[in-house]
Amino acid sequence: MSHDGVGPRAVMRSVAFLTAGVLAVPALAGCSEKDPAGKPTAGQEIAPAERGQIADGGTLRWAVDALPETLNAFQADADAATSKVAGAVLPSMYRLDANGRPQRNPDYLESAKVVDREPRQVVLYKLNQQAVWSDGREIGAADFAAQWRALSGKDTAYWTARNAGYDRIEKIERGANDLEVRVTFSKPYADWQSLFSPLYPKDVMGTPDAFNDGARRKLKVTAGPFALDSVDKDSGEVTLKRNPRWWGRPAKLSELVLRAVPRDKRTAALAEGKVDLAEIDSTEAHRITLAARDKDKGNGAPLAHGPGAALTPGRSLRSWAIAHGSDEEAADEEILARKKRGKAVAKYADEQSSLRGFEVRKSLEPAFTQLALNGEEGPLADERVRRAVARALDRDELARVVLRPLGLPAEPVGSHLALSGQHAYADNSGALGGQDTKEARALLADAGWLPGGPVKEEQKEKAAGTGTSKETADSEASEASGTPADSDSDTDSDSDSGSDEGSAGSEDSGSSGSSGSSSSSDGSGSSDSSTSSGSSDSSDSSGDDGTYIVGEDGKPGDDKPGDSRAPALLVPAPLAELQRVALLDQAYVLGVRGQAEKASKAKKDKQRKAGKKQRAGKKQKAETEKKYKKDGPGTSGKVEKNLAREGKSQLQHGGAPGAYAPKGTAAPGRAAAGPLAKNGKPLTLRFVLPSGPGSQSLRAVGERISRMLERIGIRTEISKVADESYFKDHIASGQYDLALYSWPASAFPATDARPIYSKPVPAADGSLNVEQNYTRVGTDQVDQLFDQAIAELDPGESRSLVRKADARIWAAAGSIPLYQRPQLTAARTNLANAGAFGFQTPLYEDMGFLKKGAKPQASPSS
Repeated sequence: MSHDGVGPRAVMRSVAFLTAGVLAVPALAGCSEKDPAGKPTAGQEIAPAERGQIADGGTLRWAVDALPETLNAFQADADAATSKVAGAVLPSMYRLDANGRPQRNPDYLESAKVVDREPRQVVLYKLNQQAVWSDGREIGAADFAAQWRALSGKDTAYWTARNAGYDRIEKIERGANDLEVRVTFSKPYADWQSLFSPLYPKDVMGTPDAFNDGARRKLKVTAGPFALDSVDKDSGEVTLKRNPRWWGRPAKLSELVLRAVPRDKRTAALAEGKVDLAEIDSTEAHRITLAARDKDKGNGAPLAHGPGAALTPGRSLRSWAIAHGSDEEAADEEILARKKRGKAVAKYADEQSSLRGFEVRKSLEPAFTQLALNGEEGPLADERVRRAVARALDRDELARVVLRPLGLPAEPVGSHLALSGQHAYADNSGALGGQDTKEARALLADAGWLPGGPVKEEQKEKAAGTGTSKETADSEASEASGTPADSDSDTDSDSDSGSDEGSAGSEDSGSSGSSGSSSSSDGSGSSDSSTSSGSSDSSDSSGDDGTYIVGEDGKPGDDKPGDSRAPALLVPAPLAELQRVALLDQAYVLGVRGQAEKASKAKKDKQRKAGKKQRAGKKQKAETEKKYKKDGPGTSGKVEKNLAREGKSQLQHGGAPGAYAPKGTAAPGRAAAGPLAKNGKPLTLRFVLPSGPGSQSLRAVGERISRMLERIGIRTEISKVADESYFKDHIASGQYDLALYSWPASAFPATDARPIYSKPVPAADGSLNVEQNYTRVGTDQVDQLFDQAIAELDPGESRSLVRKADARIWAAAGSIPLYQRPQLTAARTNLANAGAFGFQTPLYEDMGFLKKGAKPQASPSS
């Protein structure tokens, strides 16, 4: 598992790394002529070209995150780079097509089928008679048998990551001739096509020492279109060269170099010509897109983006004046700043010029992002609360936030176990139900979480200058505004979506526009070193200065039909100044805990006068603005006092765009009448998110989810933690209530997905054995369906059982699939048959550079 997008089979091998109401589980057994699997949501984009259009020779430099720690794909520390090497140099009996479905690989396998079911399942492999290892030996039964013994789990001297499938084999023997391999299973195994891909030579699998250490840094014997030439730790490169003994279509490239380039340095590596192909994030994709647009303008045209874009004529004139002014100290500082700016502008322009030789190829990864709900303890141990969280989510909106700015199809994922296009896919989200705020509130009420319930407040003194806790602030806000807790705000405005869509795309998603979510306020820290959302987060690359813009935080409020919001003001214009004073007064009411008793005593009087104040609101506003114009913003006394008083009544239904409030101040809007509470405890969930520069879109989605949950009365406390500790110290250890992370989709879900969703069981030492089920939510029914699916040799029936298991997983609401991850790849414009592969296994022998004048074919539509 990783939010870094590690290859499906490699990740799946990584290890230790219906109680309320009746839920309708849809009948899924092939009752429709239409294939529920459908087609992939997005097609691959690899600039396809016929082999005749591709030049012979050349070196492709492909960026990877790091050099592989091991070249043995069956060890726990295998990664995406390991998978790339194995795919280019080793046999694979089956590989995935563009729909994510396994297909026989004719380079190694002439046929493979189940020839017996009783008394034992027997699969007969007929190998390609030309298939040989690089040392000249034929690929045969001895290699299959050695791999089975190493991965069966019977010999603990082998340091294997996982034994799924191989532990069900009883014996492997030679068939009628050396090209036939008979595999007999002790128990039926539906996913037998997942085995022996990749296949290592018996030299690697034959002994524990060879398995554990012999294949970590070298592979002496290979059998693919390429062979391993060298692994150079100093230069950070793995070099693959054409295999002279390869019997299939010859590789077009003479060399394939995997170069370790960190994600944050890939723009520079592309511009400097160090790599030709690299997975990139949305910010880098935006730069490459801009470079292509600027190409037609000519080299002399000034760039309208980058470090020089903010230098307007006015600022330029002011800078020149300071640099040539009489204040020598200021002049020296400005001259130095101008030199630095000039260098930055020149460097950026040079990089943009170099990036014009690249293009962005995009698709969707064979992986999806989910919201995980930790059901081990706390409020989320109650299935009704988990289901309420799920019913509060608008998954269509969350998909749009991430995918629409990238020009990718924004469709939510409907299955935990497969993606659209794969055999086992079907949209089973109906087992839980769609977004429904009223139903979510009803589920919470049924679980005993009631609005305005008594809350046992902790006696904590705030340091001077810090904000109040989120629960207190929201409770006091409801008293000030008189807004009922169950006022509906189900509808989503397009302007709200647009705000975060931009941040999730080419811009930083950690901007102030999303910091006013329902995350915890300043001062509500977490137990670890991470910072709660709303506080100053030095680890976040968003550049957040502790202030958010009221009215741009996506809060419900100013959503009346026909009401168009004014643009945000960056300076306090007269009306903004009026609103600022009112907001400061409101912040004072929200922030001063010492006034709680006095506010409570005056509450009844406020309620009696509320109707009268509302009727007089418009008149007061007109009089105030009239007096404001007369006295001006510099007056004090009565004007300031009156403005503050009016703010309580006039701003209770939504803030004004452009007005500023300190971070930690609750934004005016439809606040709840009080926190949802049960047994004296408020309903607050800890939402853990990564803080690194590559996680902007996750944070944008997390903050949007927080606002959705706030509508049903659930408060969230966002903790942003370092990327390196995010999974190990929080997800795997269960130190979270809510979290966002991704799982790869497997072509063999009955095998690969079972550890992710199986019911945790107590271990001998009293701990909970969760395998890879980090939500700690599972049911006996799901486990039984997985067991039945893995033993069912009829493909259609096995898929039906997998779909039923998925429906049960939806019903348990331990995790909510949101959207398929975007796949963005920078590629040289003349590079063919490479890029955003989507589901498909890369065909390494067909990659190469186009001949002069040749053009690639159009990528197939999804």
